[in-house]
Amino acid sequence: MTDIASAPTLHDRALRGFASDNYAGAHPEVLEAIAAANGGHQIAYGEDLYTAELQNVVRGHFGDQAEAFPVFNGTGANVVGLQSMLPRWGAVVCSTTAHIHTDENAAPERVAGLKLLTVPTPDGKLTPELIDVEAWGWGDEHRAQPLAVSITQTTELGTAYTVDEVAAIASHAHSLGMTVHLDGSRISNAAASLGVPLRAFTTDAGVDVVSLGGTKNGLLYGEAVVVVNPAAATGITFLRKLDMQLASKMRFVSAQLIALYGGDLWLRSATHANAMAARLREAVADVPGVTFTQPTQSNAVFAVLPAGVADRLRESFRFYDWNTATGEVRWMCAFDTTEADIDAFVAALKRELG
Repeated sequence: MTDIASAPTLHDRALRGFASDNYAGAHPEVLEAIAAANGGHQIAYGEDLYTAELQNVVRGHFGDQAEAFPVFNGTGANVVGLQSMLPRWGAVVCSTTAHIHTDENAAPERVAGLKLLTVPTPDGKLTPELIDVEAWGWGDEHRAQPLAVSITQTTELGTAYTVDEVAAIASHAHSLGMTVHLDGSRISNAAASLGVPLRAFTTDAGVDVVSLGGTKNGLLYGEAVVVVNPAAATGITFLRKLDMQLASKMRFVSAQLIALYGGDLWLRSATHANAMAARLREAVADVPGVTFTQPTQSNAVFAVLPAGVADRLRESFRFYDWNTATGEVRWMCAFDTTEADIDAFVAALKRELG
């Protein structure tokens, strides 16, 4: 057996980029938790002690009624969660920039078998008025029935819903007989930005089901569907298996989530990532040729660069175009982004801009 310490490293550990917080490795405390959960036998498929303890951790954040269902990834969490909230003829109102619409290869529609009703938004955030654009036609057999709203916190544009904004959406949706799903892939970044506990803009604001993120905040893999309102979701026990999201060795997913949310690691990591994004924005705010398209309220910076600059800069630092027609790019920071990373990137950008 190969000694882990002597195993070859195939990548340059000093290489950093700003493409995605998914590019970062696993947090050392998470890796320690995985190792601590190893050894011996534990009952498979979620009957282990770690998954049982995860329930206590989740209830500490979301209330005594909450129940967590660990899954492999964020798409799986969204598919399983939304599928549990809707009948076969149901539809979900979401933003046109929502991850469930733009980046999940139609999995919510093809796998979950539901319809997405998308609404354009200037900042990635829905409002009660915007929901009403597609929330109509109940009882019309020719139209998919709008029975749920899905919001992303933080949004794909890096913006954060305030507590009052989420509460207004939930109140409006419930008044229409709709349930509310929150895609919390970057839920920790939102809480850190707002300075409130997780339950403030979920349980207390009226959200019914949450996709609890982990991978973008230091997990090796794994997320969870958190049912905040048991009346809003049915059949997850069966749907998780049907959707191929039931881990046999679930203890290793649960152990990671415990490491992240059982203490303050989730908040420490997200706060740092947000701070690095703020540092990046401040450092380039006065650089001629750089303009911003969204407020920086989490760990993302959206900017527009002059033609050709992004491609030259990517020779040293990887990041993605957001809108090639306008020159808009996205820069993401992670739990392990350092001040030196930011300074090196800004220096390179300034050189490219002359």
